[in-house]
Amino acid sequence: MSGDTTAATAGDAFDAYAADRDEPRFTDWLRERSGPAWSNAVDHRFTQELGAGTLDEAVMADYLRQDYAFVDTLVGVFGYAVGQAPTMAEKRRFVEFLDVVTDDEDDYFERSFNALDVPAERWQTPTRTETTGSFIDLLLAAKQQGGYAETLAVLVPAEWIYRAWATREADDRPEQFYFAEWIDLHANDGFVAFVSWLREQLDTVGPTLSPRRQQRVARLFERTVTHEVAFFDAAYESS
Repeated sequence: MSGDTTAATAGDAFDAYAADRDEPRFTDWLRERSGPAWSNAVDHRFTQELGAGTLDEAVMADYLRQDYAFVDTLVGVFGYAVGQAPTMAEKRRFVEFLDVVTDDEDDYFERSFNALDVPAERWQTPTRTETTGSFIDLLLAAKQQGGYAETLAVLVPAEWIYRAWATREADDRPEQFYFAEWIDLHANDGFVAFVSWLREQLDTVGPTLSPRRQQRVARLFERTVTHEVAFFDAAYESS
């Protein structure tokens, strides 16, 4: 992240953004800075086809294999956030979410791979695509080179994007359980509330950062959004 030492210009600074708004949120500033990439992720062909139940099963299988490879690192980053969280209450919130990911979500993966006829050896030790590897590298860089704010900068968009498209599709779920339950995992009340809480965490810490660190957080946020778009794209390329 060699660009982290670049000073923020006045137009890019959160303070300038906040000055024109009655109730400015740091996460809204980050989302707006991500530009068209945000809409490209939330409205991606993959999310719309999954919601309609028309997504090719081979695409879904390849996507889930890569997501399974990715989620191990994601869990590690959430675990790291437990240690960084400022209070026991906040640590507990992360631990509760990890329980869901390592229990309900893991069960979903196994049943889906069986239904999609993916051999155990192909999903238990999946070969990562270049896109997945790059996304994992971003998560690790945020964890290793930053603090709580930098960790939140990758976790917030990664989960927020899924809440956005899944809640959009939740009212008319497809019949196939591996589509419907993937939506449910990201549109249920518990997940929606957790993402709101994640945003609040970043909304609280973000304005306290120096302008340069705010820029670093913004770059991590935007890179996470663009990686989500690439992750959806890659599911079609590898199937």
